[in-house]
Amino acid sequence: MDSSVIVLGAASCSAVGVFCLLLGLVLLRKPDPVRERMNELLPAPHSLEELELQQPFSQRVVRPFIRGLARLVLSRTPQSTLDNIRRDLLIAGSPGNLDVRDFLGIKGLCGLCCGALTVFILAGSQPTTFVALGGCAAAFIGYVLPNLWLRGRIQARQKEIQRTLPDALDLLTICVEAGLGFEGAMVRVTQKWKNSIADEFAHALAEMRMGVSRRDALAAIVNRTDVSDVATFIAAIVQADQLGVSIARVLHSQAAQMRTLRRLRAEELAHKAPVKMIFPMIFLIFPALYVMILGPAVPAIIDGLGMK
Repeated sequence: MDSSVIVLGAASCSAVGVFCLLLGLVLLRKPDPVRERMNELLPAPHSLEELELQQPFSQRVVRPFIRGLARLVLSRTPQSTLDNIRRDLLIAGSPGNLDVRDFLGIKGLCGLCCGALTVFILAGSQPTTFVALGGCAAAFIGYVLPNLWLRGRIQARQKEIQRTLPDALDLLTICVEAGLGFEGAMVRVTQKWKNSIADEFAHALAEMRMGVSRRDALAAIVNRTDVSDVATFIAAIVQADQLGVSIARVLHSQAAQMRTLRRLRAEELAHKAPVKMIFPMIFLIFPALYVMILGPAVPAIIDGLGMK
């Protein structure tokens, strides 16, 4: 009797244990509503191969090839040239998020493509020496072309900053005089416009949020733009902050000064316009006028001179 009770008790305990285990598994497998909601909002994770295939062709093939060429160019480029390229890319606004390796790879790719294309065109119709010299010259030209493009981007960005800075200072002045702080006024500029000066203000605000002092964040704008007007404005703001001068008064004077400089630059360009128009008028406009005016008289002149 005692043994049967013990066996029955053991069986009961085993049954209860199995039931608890199954219940625990069911509860563990019960879907979590929070996780289900997150799975609905977030895409399901993919494999590494699928993630790589989802990237564009430029990221999967072109960029690695360019960086492979960049490694060859980097080994033969002095450090001073690399520093200059890095600074030029920074002043140009980092177009396409290019770094020094990407830019050098693009230079090598342009040189290789131009040289190969020239050799392909000249091969078979020109002597071998001429083909080799033409290919080398074309490769050199292709290697230099990205520098010209980068220089053009820098000049275009600097001109844009010079043109839009007076308007940005006017908005800063209005916001500060209305009661906003200087950082709040910069935020309003970034919300109002989408241009180079607004991007620089947004970059400076991001650095301030990360703990960089206002002086250092504003000084970094000068390094990223290399514009004399911006340097003058930042120097005045930093000096006013150090001396405790009213920011609104400084902004008002700086805005008036920048508007005057913009008007003087416009007048200078207007005075240069007649000089720049001389050569197009001499070589393009005047010949057409001579043909239209003197053309009908040419037969009469020929008849009068007896040149038939």
